[in-house]
Amino acid sequence: MKGSENGLMRWLTVAWVFSTLGIAVFGQETGVIRGKITDPEGAPLPGVEVQAVHQSLQTKNTAISNNAGVYRLPALQPGEYEVIASLEGFKTVRRAVSLRAGKEERVDFSMNLGVLMEEVTVVTGRVPTVDTKSTAVAYSISRGGQRFNTEEYASIQENRWNNARGTPLSTFSIDVDTASYANLRRFITDGQWPPADAVRIEEMINYFDYDYPKPEGDDPFAVAARLAPCPWAKTHRLLHIGLQGRRLADDKLPPANLVFLIDVSGSMYEPNKLPLLQASFRLLVEQLRPVDRVAIVVYAGAAGLVLPSTPGENKEMILGLIDEMEAGGSTAGGAGIQLAYRTAEENLIKGGNNRVILATDGDFNIGVSDTGSLVRLIEEKKQRGIHLTVLGFGKGNIKDSRLEQLADKGDGNYHYIDSLLEGKKVLVDEMHGTLFTVARDVKIQVEFNPARVKSYRLIGYENRMLAAEDFNDDQKDAGEIGSGHRVTALYEIIPAGSKEEIPEVDELRYQSTKDKPGTADSPEWATVKLRYKPPREEESRLLVRPVTDRQAVADENLLWAAAVAEFGLLLRDSKFKGSSSFDGVLTLARQAKGQDRFGYRSEFIRLVEATRLLKKGN
Repeated sequence: MKGSENGLMRWLTVAWVFSTLGIAVFGQETGVIRGKITDPEGAPLPGVEVQAVHQSLQTKNTAISNNAGVYRLPALQPGEYEVIASLEGFKTVRRAVSLRAGKEERVDFSMNLGVLMEEVTVVTGRVPTVDTKSTAVAYSISRGGQRFNTEEYASIQENRWNNARGTPLSTFSIDVDTASYANLRRFITDGQWPPADAVRIEEMINYFDYDYPKPEGDDPFAVAARLAPCPWAKTHRLLHIGLQGRRLADDKLPPANLVFLIDVSGSMYEPNKLPLLQASFRLLVEQLRPVDRVAIVVYAGAAGLVLPSTPGENKEMILGLIDEMEAGGSTAGGAGIQLAYRTAEENLIKGGNNRVILATDGDFNIGVSDTGSLVRLIEEKKQRGIHLTVLGFGKGNIKDSRLEQLADKGDGNYHYIDSLLEGKKVLVDEMHGTLFTVARDVKIQVEFNPARVKSYRLIGYENRMLAAEDFNDDQKDAGEIGSGHRVTALYEIIPAGSKEEIPEVDELRYQSTKDKPGTADSPEWATVKLRYKPPREEESRLLVRPVTDRQAVADENLLWAAAVAEFGLLLRDSKFKGSSSFDGVLTLARQAKGQDRFGYRSEFIRLVEATRLLKKGN
């Protein structure tokens, strides 16, 4: 057995060396362009963007020079190239290069000072540049004169007020993504106001732990609901819904068949991308059990299988390959995803946790890269029991809208890793919930009693809304709850009898909207219904919970969720923010901080304080 492992290691080493030298593992020879970039005095120039444009194929590969001024573009197709070196403050340099298969061409540049590049204004989300061909919004980012790129966020149209008499049903898919909170924390820490479309309030709320009742009986989660006054609108109420998933014991966790799909393209060169990714994945590898298996697929100019499916006990081998990865080349994201799913399917564990973990900035630019094609591929593989978890890294060009959609369609979660502590939170502290599902296609439908509720609006979940009839349709995809996960939702309510004006429609000509007998005497404000599927079943199960005002007092869970929601309303400059203020957020948060085992709530309070100062400085 030891001899076979040694043989495997030698094969992997050869494969890795060949891939880094630019020879594709699949047998097709490619080439490498490398070189050094210096200033007029011969000093190395780091941070230079080097592009190799294939004149026939019209493909573009990108690399960034390191601190020694060295750049490297591996896995290039043979042919004629134009190599372009550019850096703000220096004249752009171009060079024609003829690259042969299996060869390496050295192209050095000396760059002279020139006219500064046009300064780019930081966009805070109020004046986005909209691509009319998609729903994504691109925000230009410029930091300290450094290289800039674009970040993309799906446009959010906030949920509006609904008349409880004419539209009594509200239906949505649950969401346990947390990427938005970590991403906006990065903006604020950098001294920038986050774009409004980067603020998804449900992900902010669900970033934190809550002390909800634990599941009892056969159901995989427990449901709690409570009414209380609304902090930013004193005449309104908040309906707080909390779900607590069952935490599986370690000895009950199914074996895992994991495929690490790692972006090693040139856009991942920066310290907050591939180096942070490597450090985070080291933490995950340390958690693997002997029954777990891991394969590693990397992609840049091409995709390659670096590590065949290997038992989790071979940690030294796995960690060694992760540590050796280097960034360079363009981004064949679509090809990487195809290879990763094929690898997962070839090693499928029946009844196990079969999952691709994609780690990238989402900047796909060659191959099967359009979101629609990737989504169809992911949906097809999901039906075969292979799920997708997405980890976003980096700043300046994060493709948030794409990564969120891929995770959603792959029955997985989307997290943004902005620090090693966040990597530990997602891949160690919350690993059970990140990787192991206890309930699929979880939907919530709330029916409001018009005798108690005049109008309502769901806070957040804008991209998770469903039609009322989707609730009973078991073919309709929805969100997943992982082991130990908590899900929180908030509704803002205008009580019946309020004189506050709300949008109305004309009286119906053919239908009556009269209440059923006894409705006016009912103590119920709403009924919360949930549908879910056990992990390996296709028929949904139903849970029903009525909500009364007998517990119309805010507890610590509700106060904290309200504080985070109010913060989100302020960051979005929402038209529904009412009397919201940073002082109000801080008052609620300090009151509901609780034990704060990991310090996340204390960090939130500091973040609000920093945002208040940032607001005053603008």
